[in-house]
Amino acid sequence: MTHRPIILGIVGDSAAGKTTLTRGIAQVLGEENVTVICTDDYHRYDRKQRAEMDITALNPDCNYLDIMQQHLTLLRTGQSILKPIYNHHDGTFQPPEYIKPNRFVIVEGLLGYATRGIRDNYDVKVYLAPPESLRCQWKIKRDTMKRGYSEEDVILALKQREPDSEDFIRPQRKSADVIVTFYPPDDENGTSLNVRLVLRPTIPHPDFSEIFNQQSGHHIDAVRLGLDRDMGKPVDVLEIDSHATLEQVNALEMMLCNELPSLKNFCSSGGNQNLGILAGTTGEILQSYPLALTQLLIAYHMIKATKLV
Repeated sequence: MTHRPIILGIVGDSAAGKTTLTRGIAQVLGEENVTVICTDDYHRYDRKQRAEMDITALNPDCNYLDIMQQHLTLLRTGQSILKPIYNHHDGTFQPPEYIKPNRFVIVEGLLGYATRGIRDNYDVKVYLAPPESLRCQWKIKRDTMKRGYSEEDVILALKQREPDSEDFIRPQRKSADVIVTFYPPDDENGTSLNVRLVLRPTIPHPDFSEIFNQQSGHHIDAVRLGLDRDMGKPVDVLEIDSHATLEQVNALEMMLCNELPSLKNFCSSGGNQNLGILAGTTGEILQSYPLALTQLLIAYHMIKATKLV
């Protein structure tokens, strides 16, 4: 490997949308170029043991953080690992898997920023922070449809996990370079979602202000750029509404794609339909411009990071 892998962290609470976001980013980077690691595989106890011990998977004591850190350090230097496998369907452990890092490594999970040693391995750090009411809806839908739980079980688990979410998951927000918040429009209850992207100055972001300055005479109500404070520090905030049109988001996309030619096939103007894909409430396949642009922006940062190595 000529250059070490570029490592992206995607952290958020259970059912915050990590896998959906990861899927589109991998499409942009090329799935053959991406290794995806789930930090849930580093649980210390299986589902039955956790129930007996009255401990949740969100608690750092329930995870082998030291092995996670060791493995990320090895991956960062291009070395292979023998990674544990946790089966979410039945809550048991499976035989470990031999993992060889590709050009890009995406690490998604609950406790990806739990220690300084783990955080030091990332080139780009993303935190997902949907409103709790929306995350709970997503978790109930996912766990009942894909993981064999009843709705009552999921609701009970959410209540039991809340103290650990507050103590261990949400504080990781402060470590992120980009904070992604998908949220429903005030006047809708469907699957349409707006996005609010907090862009911290910990990594160099695209200068979107140039586009808004060029269009100063035209108010783009569905796409907004502003200044705000997050956890007491100044940040840029980019907001994209669910009703944004292709024309309204195209200028932002083309700015990213013109700077990095490898992204051009994934701009909407090129007719690409692979980004922003999500399942509707009845299983239908939908495409979201806010999600697509978020995936494209994070992939942009990954590719930019390769030029800094």
